[in-house]
Amino acid sequence: MATAVHDLIDTDRDLLRAQFRRDVLTGLAQRQKAIPARWFYDHRGSELFEAITRLPEYYPTRTEAGILMAHAPRIGRMVGSRHHVMVEFGAGSATKTPLLLDAIWTAAYVPIDISGDFLEEACAALAQRYPDLPIHPVEGDFGTPTRLPPEVEGHPRLGFFPGSTIGNMEPMAAADLLRAMRSTLGEDSLLLIGFDRIKATTELVSAYDDGQGITAEFNLNLACRINRELGGNMPLESLAHRAVWNDERARIEMHIEALDPIRFDVCGRRFTMQAGETIHTENSHKYDPRSANTLLLAGGWEPLHCFGDAEDKFMVILARAIGNEQTA
Repeated sequence: MATAVHDLIDTDRDLLRAQFRRDVLTGLAQRQKAIPARWFYDHRGSELFEAITRLPEYYPTRTEAGILMAHAPRIGRMVGSRHHVMVEFGAGSATKTPLLLDAIWTAAYVPIDISGDFLEEACAALAQRYPDLPIHPVEGDFGTPTRLPPEVEGHPRLGFFPGSTIGNMEPMAAADLLRAMRSTLGEDSLLLIGFDRIKATTELVSAYDDGQGITAEFNLNLACRINRELGGNMPLESLAHRAVWNDERARIEMHIEALDPIRFDVCGRRFTMQAGETIHTENSHKYDPRSANTLLLAGGWEPLHCFGDAEDKFMVILARAIGNEQTA
C-alpha cells in the first residue's frame, strides 16, 4: 500500500528545494531576518510538531478535535448529502481527518502537504482505515492555486484547513491564501477552517514555549535543515528559541535568537548576527469571531456558522465560496 500511495504523489521536489533556497537567502539578507514558517516541515519538523500537539501546554489541537467530535454530525448535515471531495490543506499526519470522513459523504480525499515523506505515511494509515476511499495525495505548497488530480473532477469540494494554520500569516497574506484556496476548490465549494482565539498572555506564551523544550527543538530544527540541505554552518550551540506575545498585532511570535555574535555561511554566502539579534520564524495570529469573519470575506468566503468550545479557546468556521448560489 505504501508503494501505491507513493506512486500517487504529485511531486516537484526540485521546485520546492529552489523555493526553500530562495526564501532562506532572501530572508537572511533582510534587516529583520525572517524565514517563512512553512519551511519548518521537513520530516523531522513534522514529527516534532506532532509531538507538540500532544503537550499539556498546547491546547489548540485537543480543543479543535473536541469541537469537531462534538459538532461533526451537524457539520455533516450542513455540508449535505452530495458526495464531496475533501481537500485538506497542510494535512500533516491527518489525525483530525477521520472525524470528518466519518460524518461527511466523501467521494475522495486529497491531502496537500509540503513534506512528501510525512504525507506518504499519513496516507498509508488512512488507506488502511478507509480501504474503499480514493486517496489522491499532492506534495506541494498550497499557498498558490493548486491543480487537483483529474480523478476528482466533477465533484463538489470541501476544503479542510485545521489547526489555526491561517494564523501563521500576516492578514494580507492570509487573505491571499484564502483566495488561492478558493481558486483551488472552485465555485461549488465549502471550507472548514480553524482559528485560535485571543486569550490570556500566559496561556498563549506557554503553548509556544513548553517546559520540555520540544517547541524550542522544533524551531531550531529549521537551522538544522538549513545546514543539511543548503550547505550551511549555522552554529547551533549559539542559537536559542524565543517566543513572545505581540499585543499590538494580536500574535505570538517565534524567533531564533543569537546568544553571541556569530558568522555563518549558507549556499556560499556569508551572514552575520549580533548577540540578541533574531531570525523571525513564525507568527501565530489570534482572532475573535468578527475578525475571523472579516478575513474570510476578504478571501472570498462567506461564513455560514461558527463552532466553538465551552471555554471559548478555539473556533471552527464553515464557509461557502462567495458567488456560489447553492445553500449549505
